[in-house]
Amino acid sequence: MFGAGWSARGRWLLPLSRRLLQPLQPPGGAGGGRCLPSREDATEASSSSLADLGLQPRQDKYGGLSLHLSQLRSPESLDEATFRLWLQDSVKQWKAEGHIAVWLHVPILQSRFIAVAAEQGFDFHHAESNSAALTLWLAGGHNRLPVYATHQLGVAGAVLDIHTGKVLVIQERNKTTNAWKFPGGLSEPGEDIGNTAVREVFEETGIKSEFKALLSIRQQHRHPGAFGKSDLYIICRLEPSSFSINFCQQECLRCEWMDLTELAKTKEATPITSNVAKLLLYGYREGFDKIDITMREFPAVYTGLFYKLYHRQLPENYRNTINLP
Repeated sequence: MFGAGWSARGRWLLPLSRRLLQPLQPPGGAGGGRCLPSREDATEASSSSLADLGLQPRQDKYGGLSLHLSQLRSPESLDEATFRLWLQDSVKQWKAEGHIAVWLHVPILQSRFIAVAAEQGFDFHHAESNSAALTLWLAGGHNRLPVYATHQLGVAGAVLDIHTGKVLVIQERNKTTNAWKFPGGLSEPGEDIGNTAVREVFEETGIKSEFKALLSIRQQHRHPGAFGKSDLYIICRLEPSSFSINFCQQECLRCEWMDLTELAKTKEATPITSNVAKLLLYGYREGFDKIDITMREFPAVYTGLFYKLYHRQLPENYRNTINLP
């Protein structure tokens, strides 16, 4: 009937399809039985079929469930109607079982299922380049699921040559005001703050450098350059290991080594650059231990992971609690 091209993986739709396509018969009609499938029959067929395709919810330690449509071995075999029926009954079952929430991850090529999930009350949580995540709060009361990341992180490097007292500054090409600032840019996912500063400085100026410490943190909400979200901007103190400038013509209009005292005094710098230049000048003259926020690495509570802790450097006699008076 279906020809040689009918694949085995598509046969699971046959029982349900035949019942759905069969005309309605009056009670006691030909054959004396019903011709439309009961909801129980359809639910059983769709549930077993989706399980056969590899779709298995996974429970997390918080009482929620995660469902990844990327698990489907042959997503082209699943239609919206079958998924709708399965999702309706699954949500009821998950509520009865006491699960508090569902996370539904949908690859971009399977986005046809997003509207089906929305009909069941799912909301968008976040989207990445090739997938979207939707959530459904099942427990009563206020939705306690964490929101997605709401901040972007920008990092700049104040590269100071301690032998000459000069600092590396740029003027950006695409700004209406040609003010001096420290080179920098957005941190990439999984990138440490110091590594971002070193990378951005090299990409914009051609100068190689080494991370030494954090100097300042700026917080700004409703940032136009962060899609209206909050923005964190960190300036790091770096020491140069090369000195010949080869700046990026696409991003920078000018780039030079400027005397730190001049940068602290000039009116041609951005406000944050001017303030940090004064802080840097204070550390240069009085000792960087007075301004540096240094970094230490510790093992995290999650096995195999580490975190970086930034704080003012402790005096030697406070580093070991055994020796505290």
